[in-house]
Amino acid sequence: MKPRILLTGPIQEKGYKLISRYCDVEGDIHQPLERADVLRMSRDKDGLMLASHIKIDAEFLDATPNLKIISTVSVGFDHIDVDEATKRGVYVCNTPGVLTDCVAEVTWSLILSTYKRMSEAERFVRSRKWTRAFYATEFLGRDLRGKVLGIVGLGRIGIRVAEIAKAFGMKVAYNDIIRQKNAEKLGIKYFSLEKLMATSDVISIHTPLRKDTYHLIDGSKIALMKKDAIIVNTARGPIVDEKALTKALKENRIAGAGLDVFEIEPLPLDSELFQLENVVLSPHRGSASYETRDAMAELAARNMIAVLKGRMPPALVNPEVLKVKPLKSMKLL
Repeated sequence: MKPRILLTGPIQEKGYKLISRYCDVEGDIHQPLERADVLRMSRDKDGLMLASHIKIDAEFLDATPNLKIISTVSVGFDHIDVDEATKRGVYVCNTPGVLTDCVAEVTWSLILSTYKRMSEAERFVRSRKWTRAFYATEFLGRDLRGKVLGIVGLGRIGIRVAEIAKAFGMKVAYNDIIRQKNAEKLGIKYFSLEKLMATSDVISIHTPLRKDTYHLIDGSKIALMKKDAIIVNTARGPIVDEKALTKALKENRIAGAGLDVFEIEPLPLDSELFQLENVVLSPHRGSASYETRDAMAELAARNMIAVLKGRMPPALVNPEVLKVKPLKSMKLL
């Protein structure tokens, strides 16, 4: 009998076809499942192809005793209690690397749209308010050359964002809990987080969400920012204190923000962010390209197949699980 796999949300055809060659797959490749349905349908499953809107905690894992692998179609895994999965011998895999370019490009689309006030201008035209010649002081953005880009979290995506910044003639600094050995060679200077917030013209968030990065950018950090600086977040919403950011934007204490992620997703319809002109909003679509989503689905499928064959997967989040349940005991294919 083939291993039984549940898809919890939409996945590209490429990944679906690959996993279907080896496993019996349940779930709709076009429609996301609600968590209650995922829990009900997972009780007898060997693996989950997981969308990031589904939270996996101890309660979920207790109710799915057959589960052997969770393969999330995302690079972030903050929606999974990895420690609890490891205790139960459940392998957790993700999809790093394949979305680096796409997320970096989306980051830059937000930087440019916010810093150059493109979204404000576009809304002005669409609302049919452009009925006269522009004055010289209207919709003024700022030039990037010579400005400082401050990167919070210098991983793969942060480095790619920095590389693009160099093409614009920007200076680049970063803060990370790990000092990156190659950063200086790339012309990227290390700053304390406080100095980074105070000196950067553009701040871009690329650190993962962990206990120590929850509200890392809080009201006290935002208060350090220049009045004409912007902040862009394509990482995870809770890294930034959204209430503090909204207050600073309302009071024009900073110039703007470009946000692809939020503390609560989807963004609540009563959010004050909708009312602010100095914010560019995007619905958590940092990896939204045909090529990238294909690559993510394929990597998630290869992770799943590898573990079920008793082989090391390409992207294992919790290597400690190897001691709890060796790969040879996973072999179902």
